[in-house]
Amino acid sequence: MFLRSFPRILVAVALILPGCINTQQLVTEKASALFGDVALSAGRQSDVVLVRQAIPAYLLLIDGMIQNYPDNPELLLAGARTYASYAALLEEDDEARAENLYARAKQYAVKSLGLHPLVKDAMGKSIDLFQKSVAQTGKPDVPVLFWVGSIWGSWIANAEGPEAMADLPWVEALIERVLVLDPSFHYGSPHLFKAILLSARPEQYGGSLQKADEHFKKAMTYGQGKFFMTDVYYARYYARQTLNKELFESTLKRVLETPASTEPDLTLANTLAQRKAKALLAQVDEFF
Repeated sequence: MFLRSFPRILVAVALILPGCINTQQLVTEKASALFGDVALSAGRQSDVVLVRQAIPAYLLLIDGMIQNYPDNPELLLAGARTYASYAALLEEDDEARAENLYARAKQYAVKSLGLHPLVKDAMGKSIDLFQKSVAQTGKPDVPVLFWVGSIWGSWIANAEGPEAMADLPWVEALIERVLVLDPSFHYGSPHLFKAILLSARPEQYGGSLQKADEHFKKAMTYGQGKFFMTDVYYARYYARQTLNKELFESTLKRVLETPASTEPDLTLANTLAQRKAKALLAQVDEFF
């Protein structure tokens, strides 16, 4: 369905751009609706290969629009999210390519944030000034704060190295603000992000498995079992590090036994989570 609809999408954009759209506002409105429909369709797919094959043309479309409207924060964030999604689909099979895709995603995301009226003057300045600026944002800003933080964090995780890690305080500032404004956002993802940070860090650098467990459980409460990636990361980062083999296996088996389409809009994400769960279970004897 996604691939079959793509030619119609491209034709629709081609028809819209030359004669009908003459203002940036209208471009944004049409593009946002278009990208939202495509993202919804992709999210409901269970065929990972199908979506992988479709996204590159979609990326070219977004890149072209961003070239024409380089200071449009909505288009930039749409581009960032699409590049990050494509990277997530590829990272298991092609880490080098995924790293490049995450870099482009981060570039678009940070530029989008840099256009935010409350934050733009703090970009590239001290972390204290950035935190103070982010603290002025409100609940309507949550989607931007979370997605920029999440994409930026994904780039750090894949790029590694001291330069990338130096950006982590800025990412944490964004996620911490989202935890204050709307901790339930996207099935409790702010708590999931915080839990991963706490479990991945050594104690001497602020890590805490106990606190990580608390955040994982809050994320699960908000997610109501619909977002499988929370359980996968709970097994990977918490159960594994606490050497709890029973918890590790039972959590991942629950992911595999639950239909990916439990939440239709998360079918693709849950299908990916099930693939990760299967791979982790195959390594159980190495971990314990």
